[in-house]
Order: sequence, then C-alpha cells, then structure tokens
Amino acid sequence: MAPNLPLVPAHSRPDLLAPSTAKALEELADVLDPATVEVAAIDPALADTAAFCAEYGVGIEESANCVVLAGKRAGETVYAACMVLATTRADVNGLARRHLGVRKVSFAPMDEAVGLTGMEYGGITPIGLPADWPILVDRAVTAAPRVVIGSGVRGSKLWLPGAALALLPNAEVLDDLGTPVEPRE
Repeated sequence: MAPNLPLVPAHSRPDLLAPSTAKALEELADVLDPATVEVAAIDPALADTAAFCAEYGVGIEESANCVVLAGKRAGETVYAACMVLATTRADVNGLARRHLGVRKVSFAPMDEAVGLTGMEYGGITPIGLPADWPILVDRAVTAAPRVVIGSGVRGSKLWLPGAALALLPNAEVLDDLGTPVEPRE
C-alpha cells in the first residue's frame, strides 16, 4: 500500500536522517541500491508505530521495529539491535539472548540507546548503528517486499525492501525472532 506521504530518495534528503544514518547510506550505496531507499517527513509526535500507521495509511504489517538490547557477558555489556515486523514481538529472552550468548538481556534504557546510537528514541534504525553491534533481523522482515522503518529521527521514516536489511554490516537473519502478538481491539 502506498503511504499518504510523498516519498523521495533518502540520499536526496539527508536533513531527514540522523547523521549516522545518512553517512551509512552513503557508505553502503554499493550494497543498498540508493534508488530503493526512500524517506518521507512525518509529524514527530506520530513516530510511534500505531499512531504513524493510523495517520498515514500504512499497514502495521508493512512496518518493522528496531529494538536495542543490552546484555551481560563476562562482566561486559553487549549491545545489539533486533528488527521484527510490527505485528510481532522480539523473542528477547529466548532466541535473542541465546544467540548473543548472554546470561541476561533486556531492552537498553532509553538514555543509553539514544546516547550510544546518536539517534532519537522512537526513530532508531539499524542503518548507522555502531559498527560492532550485531543486527538480528527476523526472516519475516527480509521476506517483506517493502518495510517502513525509523530514520534515526522522529520526524521521518524510511521505506526499503525488507531483504536490504540482511545486507547491513553485522546483520544476522534468524528464523522466528519475531513472535506473533494478538491484535488490539
């Protein structure tokens, strides 16, 4: 479904991206075809998935969420990102924890996630994350023809083929990372 927003090539509007996202898109141009990554400005107050989808006519099944995890291994904190469809929840305490080889994992506190990524909370995207972070991508996301994701800021969203997320540095595609959630009435 086409959103009720004017989409433009993301490389043409770096002002709608977090600086790290714009830089990563530039550096990954040979991997992520710039013609397939688009951006649109949105109302920052509507950046949260449900509000965004309702306002702009985007199906929740077309949206993918990025969650930042923090786990402990050998006394050190390990950070990672999980990409799952908005119709699912990341299996944080099961598959993600085991895959990262940590004893305990949780969502990173907002101030840590924002400080470490240089992105705005509610707009964090896997494009432009710190280079040493694993990016765990649910296979269902990579199978989607197009997904809408954060841009690093709350005032815009990115559209790209789901398969493009598997091409990111440190991306690891996992089966069943996202577990279905019951739709709210």
